[in-house]
Amino acid sequence: MLTDTNRPGTNVRSKASSARRHDDAPDTAELFARLAALDDGPERDAIRDRLVTSWLPMAHRIASRFRDRGESVEDLRQVAALGLVKAIDRFDPERGAFESYAVPTITGEVKRHFRDRMWALRVPRRVQELRNKVRVARRELTQTPGSPEPSTADIAAHTGLTEDEVAAGLEALESFSTLSLDAELSADEDGYSLADTLGGPDGSYDVVIDRESAKEGLRRLPERERTILYMRFFEDMTQSRIADQLGISQMHVSRLISRSCAQVREEVLGQRRARGRSAGQRPAA
Repeated sequence: MLTDTNRPGTNVRSKASSARRHDDAPDTAELFARLAALDDGPERDAIRDRLVTSWLPMAHRIASRFRDRGESVEDLRQVAALGLVKAIDRFDPERGAFESYAVPTITGEVKRHFRDRMWALRVPRRVQELRNKVRVARRELTQTPGSPEPSTADIAAHTGLTEDEVAAGLEALESFSTLSLDAELSADEDGYSLADTLGGPDGSYDVVIDRESAKEGLRRLPERERTILYMRFFEDMTQSRIADQLGISQMHVSRLISRSCAQVREEVLGQRRARGRSAGQRPAA
């Protein structure tokens, strides 16, 4: 039977379809049909393994698109293979060609790997997307040998992003890895590390917290006890001098100071325990 090759549309679809197919896209429609008809068991597992073996080169091809991004090709291939297995398990032969379903499934698995596993810092997805756009733009703008490094304005004009968005994307380019606190920041003989630039703990903050916690307890003390504590701890007066000014014995001053401090301390600890119990009580969903 002859085919009218001059008739519009004749064989165009088949030619376009074959042009889109890759060498690593085998014809496995019959295997997928058999897989869909089988229940779990050795025969189904064997067919599934055959499909994985047949389509694995395609998964490797997709993985190779993501090389030079800080992850080894072997690890990327393993991630792509996992995406392939998921695609085979979820594919419905009645809904089209396997390649059309598998390519976005495998690509998505590799992208999730970068998003969830490769970032040393937790970066919002929006910033990750900016990073990818900036990275692609830089590569496109420097394709010509001798091209200068594009500026923030150049990348913004190329991508349609604002300069602030480009700046966020450029900063995110460095977020795949973190710098050790022991890393040298200077090449001089008197070099220093990042840890050397960090400040030490400030004990004054603890004093502020303690004072704020004790304020309420101090306000509830009788006026005489508050006066004694002020004279002792803020004016640095001795117990004997306080006793002389108030006309009481030094022993009585000592007892009042001990009793007042114990009362304030107990109130502060009680407040902390109450806050702890309140934080531990979660409202019912």
